[in-house]
Amino acid sequence: MLLRYWIIIWGLGLAWGSSFYFNAILLREIGPLSVSMGRVGVGALGCWLWVLVSGRSMRVQLPVLASLFVFGLFQYALPLAIYPFAQQAITSSAAGIINAMTPIMVVIVSHFWPGGERATAQKTVGVAVGFAGIVLLMLPSARGIGDWALWALCLAMLAPLCYGIGLNYIRRFAGMDRAVMTAWSLILATLFIAPLALWREGVPVITQTETWIALAVIGFVLTSMAFLVMFWLLPRVGGTTASTLTFIAPLSAVLLGVLLLNEHLTVYHLIGMLAIFAGLLLIDGRLWRRVRRRTPKA
Repeated sequence: MLLRYWIIIWGLGLAWGSSFYFNAILLREIGPLSVSMGRVGVGALGCWLWVLVSGRSMRVQLPVLASLFVFGLFQYALPLAIYPFAQQAITSSAAGIINAMTPIMVVIVSHFWPGGERATAQKTVGVAVGFAGIVLLMLPSARGIGDWALWALCLAMLAPLCYGIGLNYIRRFAGMDRAVMTAWSLILATLFIAPLALWREGVPVITQTETWIALAVIGFVLTSMAFLVMFWLLPRVGGTTASTLTFIAPLSAVLLGVLLLNEHLTVYHLIGMLAIFAGLLLIDGRLWRRVRRRTPKA
């Protein structure tokens, strides 16, 4: 694969990992529902600008709009609200590590999804190892850090589950322009989350410059631009190679949390992250296949 594609993959992975840092910045002034509303709303604006500038057709049939609403709900509105809610009690580092559970949740959901891919024995072991990593992440909370922190860790796990549903549901849109799909699903997600945010938290009041910068970055760069680049990259490198983003994102989440937010990284976080990565390697299967090919037969 070309070097520039690997550079893009690493750039996307590190960028998406930084979203948990920007969540922490936004939560200093606005509530978690407002964080979600701001991110999907600004993300939708960026995508719609791209769709209009590039001259794409925006027309979709009404039944497709209903499906795009469901997709936007699980891919954007719910997980992008769940993480800020959880980050009120857990660190951005822990949230970033839990996000690495996404491929594991995709395997679980796909196994039960109509027409989905059934989990092999190797993938099942990978899922078990990944969940062992989550248990390790929860140990500090279970030992007295706080009941709310423990519940927040459990809540955060619902976000990868939402992604698992969304990434299986996306099969409905085979052949649809991905930029148009993203623009519509983001605006529909905004229409869902905005009334809830305004009802529960009122109109957001932002007074700090760093909050505006965080909103612009997390909306335009980490949502609009990142997803557009991702969909451009997929047909060039394949889904398997693109999935390595999941290995990279927690690195920047942990690094930014420790260096800029003064978060403390425990041995449980490190071992838990290694366990999740080991589970992802088993699910991915490429390393295991290479080892088997190199193992001399008796």
